[in-house]
Amino acid sequence: MRSLLTLSLTILFFAACNPKQEVDLIVYNANIYTVDAEFSKACCMAINDGKIVAVAETADSFSDYKANTQLDAEGKTIVPGLIDAHCHFYGLGLNQQVVDLVGTTSFDEIVQKVVAFQKESPANFIRGRGWDQNDWEVKEFPTKGKLDELFPNTPIALERVDGHAYLVNQKALDLAGITTTMQVEGGEIVKENGQITGVLVDNPMGMIDAIIPKPSTATKIRALKDAERLCFDYGLTTVNDAGLRRATIEMIDSLQQANDLSIRIYAMVSNVPEDLDHFLNKGIVKTDKLNVRSIKVYGDGALGSRGAALKEPYSDKVGHHGAMVTPVDQIEALAQRIASSDYQMNTHAIGDSANVVVLKAYEAALNGKLDRRWKVEHAQVVSEQDFDYFKSGIVPSIQPTHATSDMYWAEDRLGPERVKGAYAYKKLLDKAGIVALGTDFPVEQVSPFLTFYAAVARQDLEKFPEGGFQMEDALSREEALKGMTIWAAYSNFEENEKGSLEPGKFADFVILSDDIMTMPVDDIPSLKAEQVFLGGNKVK
Repeated sequence: MRSLLTLSLTILFFAACNPKQEVDLIVYNANIYTVDAEFSKACCMAINDGKIVAVAETADSFSDYKANTQLDAEGKTIVPGLIDAHCHFYGLGLNQQVVDLVGTTSFDEIVQKVVAFQKESPANFIRGRGWDQNDWEVKEFPTKGKLDELFPNTPIALERVDGHAYLVNQKALDLAGITTTMQVEGGEIVKENGQITGVLVDNPMGMIDAIIPKPSTATKIRALKDAERLCFDYGLTTVNDAGLRRATIEMIDSLQQANDLSIRIYAMVSNVPEDLDHFLNKGIVKTDKLNVRSIKVYGDGALGSRGAALKEPYSDKVGHHGAMVTPVDQIEALAQRIASSDYQMNTHAIGDSANVVVLKAYEAALNGKLDRRWKVEHAQVVSEQDFDYFKSGIVPSIQPTHATSDMYWAEDRLGPERVKGAYAYKKLLDKAGIVALGTDFPVEQVSPFLTFYAAVARQDLEKFPEGGFQMEDALSREEALKGMTIWAAYSNFEENEKGSLEPGKFADFVILSDDIMTMPVDDIPSLKAEQVFLGGNKVK
C-alpha cells in the first residue's frame, strides 16, 4: 500500500514538473510538405500565437502538447501558405468593377460586352480590361471606329490583357489631347494611313490615365477586399504587388492595422519621383503583414503588343525593335541611387535588349554589395550570352503561365532561334540557384495551381503542345513548390518568417484537395485549396 502511494505521488510530482504545453491549435493526421531545407514531411503541427511551435513526423511527439482546438486533416496534403511573387493585387480588385474582356475571341465580342456593361451599369467613363488580339481569328490590333459610332460622347479605355496597350475611342483621345502629329517616346500611338487607330502602346497610355476618373476611397477599399477574397480562395497568403503608389500602400497598412485586411503584402513602390523620394528617405517599412522595401521599374513593354525591347527586329514586323519604357540612362541612374539605400530594385524586363540593359545596370550598381536580392521581373527573353549575369545573386521573378499563354505566337515574334532563350525557367534556376514564381494576375488567372502546372508540364489547359513547350526548361514539382513558397519568401527577405512550415514561422498553410506532389499532372489545374490558414486563423 505504501509502495503504491509512493508511486502515485512520484507520478503526480513529475506531471506537475512537466505539464503539457497549451497551444491554440494542433493539426494532426496530415500529409505535410514542410518545404524545409531537407524538403521533409510531417504529420502534425502545434500552433500558438499565430506561429508554429512544433512539427513532427509522428503523433507520439505531440504528447507534450494540448489544445482546445484540434484539426484532423484526414490524411490530406498540407503545404505552406502560397506566395504569388509577381501580381497586381490592387489592380485585380479594381478589375472586378470594369468590363471583363478576358477570353474574348473577336473585336465584335468586345463591343457586345461593352454595350451590355454600359446598359447594366451606366458610367461616365467606360473602362475594361483583358482583350488579346492574339486570341482572335484576325490577329491584328483593333481600331476605334465602332466605338466612336456607338459612344461618340462617352470616353472609353479598354486595356489589353498584359496592361501594355489601350484601345480608346475618339472622345478619350480628344479629352487627353492626343493628336496625329504627337510623338511620345517609349511607346507608340498606332496609326494607319496617317490616322490614329485608337491603340496606344506603353508610355502614351499615361495621357489617358491622367483623364480617367480617380476611384473613391470606398471603391479602393472594396477593391482590396475583393482581391483578398479571391486570393484566399486559391490558397495565397502572401502577394507581391508589382507597383503601388504611396497612397495605396498607406491605405493597405491602415486596413491591416485595423484588422480589416488580413493578407500579407510585399509592396513594390511605383517608380514615381515623389513616391521614390518618400520611401527611400523613410527606409524599409516592415510589419507582420506589410513589407515595403523595393522599387518597381519598367524596362520595356510586352511581347504580345510588340512593345518588348529586342536586340534584333521582330520576326513578324520588319524593322521594329519594340521600345524601352524607361530610357537606359535613367535605369542606370536609378540603379545607382537605389543601391545606396536598403531597397531592392525590381525591374520589368521582357525583351533580350531590355534584360541585358537591366542586368548590366545591376552589375555596375551592386559592385561589392552583397545579398541585395535585386529582381528581374519576367526575365522573359534572354540571349544565351546573358544568362550568366544571374549567377551574381540576381533573382529571376518569373511567371510560368506566360509561357503557356504565349507559345501560340511567341515564335512568330522571335523566330526559331531566339525563342530558345525565351521562358527558359530551368536555365534561369540553374544560373541563379532560385526562382520566384508568380502569375502576373490579372494578366493571367489568379490560380497558383495553374502556375505549378505550367511550370512542370509546360502545356495549357488544352494539353497543347503535345509533349510540352521546350521541356528542357520545365521545373520539377519540388522546384515549383519551392518557387511558390520558400524561394519566393527568400526573394522578399522573408525566409525566416514564412515559406516553410517550421517552428518559429507564421502558421500560414493550405489544406489541398489532393497531393500536389504525386497526383496525375493533368489533374493539377483542378486542384482546390479546401482550407486556408493565416497566422493559425482560418480565412477560408
